[in-house]
Amino acid sequence: MLTTVELPVVGQILEASQAQPYLSVRLQLAPTLVGSVLVEANVPLPPGQGDVKAIDVSPLDAGLLDAVVRLLRLLDSPTEARVLAPLVTREIVCRLLMGAQGARLRHIAVLGGFTHRMSRAVDLLRKDFNQPLHIESIAQALGMSVSGLHHQFKAVTAMSPLQFQKRLRLQEARRLMLSESLDAASAGYRVGYDDAAHFNREYKSLFGLPPLRDVERLREAASTSMLHEVARGQ
Repeated sequence: MLTTVELPVVGQILEASQAQPYLSVRLQLAPTLVGSVLVEANVPLPPGQGDVKAIDVSPLDAGLLDAVVRLLRLLDSPTEARVLAPLVTREIVCRLLMGAQGARLRHIAVLGGFTHRMSRAVDLLRKDFNQPLHIESIAQALGMSVSGLHHQFKAVTAMSPLQFQKRLRLQEARRLMLSESLDAASAGYRVGYDDAAHFNREYKSLFGLPPLRDVERLREAASTSMLHEVARGQ
């Protein structure tokens, strides 16, 4: 999965246990590194504007998997990692550039597509997500028109700025109720909702259940999973 903008997404691990844990790896690639490898490998430039959406998934080929596994194994050898990790990382970038999402990566990270502006827009939205949205101020900070910001933001994130902010708020409210045991009204107020009924409606629209029922369901699912792990261990 190649992600170019940090979106507010929700994931679920379907299979994991102490015997067979779930392993997730995130590798941040600097645009300067991608550009350097692009020039060194003499990879052809993509025609047109290319695909600019923020997240895409493609099959993992054996060569890329092998490079990632070798990079992970270097975690056990810090001395070797200092020398070899940068080399293996360059190999990973090279394989990505030549793979199924190569044209997208080249366009977004190197060729000056508008995704870098949308990354800045995302940062601005995340910074004050619990405050009223002033889309004109964001557009001005990016040197864009309001209509241009809306169009380009949706092309990258598949959401309008307002929908993006709403999702940030609701996910943070969910976290507050789960981890800090806040009630629904307090969590909603903390993330910017003055109207509890409005918060409840939008929460249910996103997560499928009212706030408290959703949190209860998540806690029950977590408790059931722990009980199954204990039973397996016995």
